[in-house]
Amino acid sequence: MNNLSKFILVAVMTVMSMPLFAQHVPNSQKSWAWLNFERPEGVNPVISPDTNSVFFCPMRQKVMRWEDSDTFNPAATVINGRIVVLYRAEDNSAVGIGSRTSRIGYASSADGVHFDRHPSPVMFPGGDAQAFNENGGGCEDPRVAMTEDGTYVMMYTQWNRKCARLGVATSRDLVSWQKYGSPFKKAYNGKFEFHFSKSASIVTKLDRFGRQVIAKINGKYWMYWGEQFINIATSDDLINWTPIVDEKGELKHFIDPRPGYFDSQLTECGPPAIMTDKGIILMYNGKNLAGKGTDPNYTANSYCAGQILWDLKDPTKMLDRLDEPFFIPEASFEKSGQYPAGTVFIEGLVTLNKKWYLYYGCADSRVSVAVREEK
Repeated sequence: MNNLSKFILVAVMTVMSMPLFAQHVPNSQKSWAWLNFERPEGVNPVISPDTNSVFFCPMRQKVMRWEDSDTFNPAATVINGRIVVLYRAEDNSAVGIGSRTSRIGYASSADGVHFDRHPSPVMFPGGDAQAFNENGGGCEDPRVAMTEDGTYVMMYTQWNRKCARLGVATSRDLVSWQKYGSPFKKAYNGKFEFHFSKSASIVTKLDRFGRQVIAKINGKYWMYWGEQFINIATSDDLINWTPIVDEKGELKHFIDPRPGYFDSQLTECGPPAIMTDKGIILMYNGKNLAGKGTDPNYTANSYCAGQILWDLKDPTKMLDRLDEPFFIPEASFEKSGQYPAGTVFIEGLVTLNKKWYLYYGCADSRVSVAVREEK
């Protein structure tokens, strides 16, 4: 081998051994994206654990301090001119992520930052037909959207400490809820009823009154859902949903994690998706890998928030996706608690008085808010 050949071989081997980093397009070049969510000064966290809250738990058959350990991962909507945040609350019955029991609490606000809290949870495990799916772990991580006639639809995680599954429930007042179990139990002869499933974002729009309501596209309701990847499901009644499958009859992957990006480990759907003049914006939570494939710009294992743009007429067609998160952990309480790597886990997005309020969990321990002024 002559010297030139040796030089070429060494150069090729050097290039091949170099780490490959993803080429990120800055958010500033994504004109469709909803950016500039700002944390209000001096108000966060807006909901924290309360050791004084007690209720009689039908699952344990005793009085429990139901929110004395952690309060996080909130849904949000509007009723009677007030913002209501429905948040996941954990008792102190055990130690470790997923080991305690979760229930869903209720807090309301006239201004989106100062809240009055209901003394008891409004959704909890035990004493109903969903006990098998919820006893032990409880009810987690809600997302809520409203129909035009004022019915509220909640998608949440049922956790029985064996398998996490999506559950659906409805309410007229956000306090009393009717549970229906898995949204997938009728699709494909129940094939996906007991399949691991989480994090569902129903597509919404602004109606002529300025209310954020559940939308229909091509005669159907649409929902993005998933954690390891994002699938899409449709419905005629908001209770029973049909996931889209591939040619093998398995759940189709519309969005997957990307090596070298902030969402290199997980792509978990956030609050209800919203229709805009540019397309449907789906906000989601991305988790960064620890090790090969991580995005070196962000802490390993951290959760940051991203956005995806979908076609208005074909909600299965992705038009664009942020390469950088639009919201990242910054405050000390977003980098401590149960997820010290840093977590801003978005689940609630709601509009009131020409402002958009984004509610999120801080390190699986607190609830905070960021605000975006309407242009």
